[in-house]
Amino acid sequence: MRREELDSKAQSLYEHLSDLRKCLINCVWILLIATGICYGFSEKIFDFVREPIRPYLPGGGLIYTGPLDKFIAHLKLSFVCGILLSCPFWLYQVWKFIAPGLYAKERKYTMGFIVSGTGLFVLGAAFSYWIALPMAFQFLMTFGGEVDKPMISIDQYMGFFTQMCLMFGVAFELPLVIVVLGMMGIVSQSFLRKNRRYAIMTIAVIAAIITPPDLLSMVMMLAPMWVLYEAAVLIVGVFEKKREDSYAVNERE
Repeated sequence: MRREELDSKAQSLYEHLSDLRKCLINCVWILLIATGICYGFSEKIFDFVREPIRPYLPGGGLIYTGPLDKFIAHLKLSFVCGILLSCPFWLYQVWKFIAPGLYAKERKYTMGFIVSGTGLFVLGAAFSYWIALPMAFQFLMTFGGEVDKPMISIDQYMGFFTQMCLMFGVAFELPLVIVVLGMMGIVSQSFLRKNRRYAIMTIAVIAAIITPPDLLSMVMMLAPMWVLYEAAVLIVGVFEKKREDSYAVNERE
C-alpha cells in the first residue's frame, strides 16, 4: 500500500475521531444544561416519582439516614430527567455522526430518526413508570405477608427507580438501532429472521442482567423488547424494498 493511501486513511480516521469527540462534548454540555433546568423543578418531579411506591410505605414517605441523602437524590433525579429532556439533541448528534455512512436518500430521515428515537425512549420510561414499576412493587412489597413493614430509603428507591426507567428507555431504542443497521446494509431482513432465536435469547440475557433480580422485572422488559424486535424486522424489510425499487428505476434509466 502506498504512503499516500496510508496518510489518507489515517487522516480519515482522525477526522472521524474528531467528529466523535465534538459529538460527545456537545452532548455533555446540553445534558448539564437540561439537568440544571430540571433541578429547578425537582420538588414537583420528586412527588411524581414517589407515587408508584407511596401506597406501600408507612405514612406514604421515604426515609433518609444522612444529611446529604435527600439532596443527592434530587441531583440524581434531575440528571435522569435531564437525559429525557436532552434526548432529541443527543439523538441528533448521533445521527450527524452516522449519516455519512448512509445513502443520500436515506439522510432525509433525520427528523424521523430524532422523533422516533425520542418517542421510543420516552415510551420505555413511561412503560416502566406506569406498568413495570407498579407491577413490580405489588409483587415485591406484598411478598411474604404483611407482618414485616418496609423502611425504604430515598437512596435505595432512587437507585431502583432510575435503573428501571433508564434501562427500559434504552431498551426501547432497540428497533431504531436495528433499522439504522439495516439502512446501512449491515443487517438484512432475512438475516434478522434467520437469527430470531438467538436474538430473543440475547434479549432475555440482557433483560436478566440490567433489570433488578426478580423474574417479573425481567419478563416485563423481555416482552416489549420482543415485540419491538419484530417491528424492526418489518421496517427493515420496507427499507430494503424501497432500495430495490430505487435500483430497478436507476437501471431502467
